[in-house]
Amino acid sequence: MDEKHLSDTWERGDPYERYMGRWSRQTAPRFLTWLSVPEGWRWLDVGCGTGALTAAILDYCSPAAVTGVEPSQDFLFQAKNRLADRVEFYQGQAAAIPLDTSSVDVTVSGLILNFVRDQQAALAEMSRVTRNGGVLGAYVWDYAGKMELLRHFWDAAVELDPGSATIDEGVRFPVCNPDALTNLFERNGLQAVEVTAIDIPTNFSGFDDYWNPFLGGQGPAPAYVMALDETSRARLHDHIRQRVPVQEDGSIQLITRAWAVKATVVK
Repeated sequence: MDEKHLSDTWERGDPYERYMGRWSRQTAPRFLTWLSVPEGWRWLDVGCGTGALTAAILDYCSPAAVTGVEPSQDFLFQAKNRLADRVEFYQGQAAAIPLDTSSVDVTVSGLILNFVRDQQAALAEMSRVTRNGGVLGAYVWDYAGKMELLRHFWDAAVELDPGSATIDEGVRFPVCNPDALTNLFERNGLQAVEVTAIDIPTNFSGFDDYWNPFLGGQGPAPAYVMALDETSRARLHDHIRQRVPVQEDGSIQLITRAWAVKATVVK
């Protein structure tokens, strides 16, 4: 597989919503419950995307203020359409957050830390904008383990095309496990680091409901699918269909796990 087809860039909101958005929206409230931040705090959502985590903060946390930072113009457009009257949005990168030092009480990031090239720089920036004693939290998919919708995909893809193993997020994103997350946060001087698993039932009405989001072309797995010729794509489709567990009613019931991490900022 030509590396030019590998895409870690999320730029269009609609394909993302069909592919991962519906699961990320279920993960966000569970993450916030575990984070257990007091009411009336100032929040920052780094890599806010289309606003799944941002909206959950508004719904569940009674914040004093919420700010979202996101590099993609299309994602920001969708987030603003939904939440602009309640959230202040900025276009920006995790490693260059356009906010003043110690300007928020809690900084969070949902499902993007593994896509950040310089994770140390991103955590340093997230810590910079968070006040002393504030909270820094994040969560990432368990790509190598219980992110079952992708594990079935990549295990089947690698059986047909061993070279595709280099694109598998479970291989490429070693930070997405408890020990790696703990080490990353502790290396950046964060204190009282905790990690937990968040499991989301990932149910599909049928195989088409599972497969069609991979045709959006955005993200590593969909980009891989759409780079295949029609014969290879059909072969992969059939091979995955043979692997996934199908219930008597035709539905597919999987688990999607996220690893969540939280820590205290000490300056």
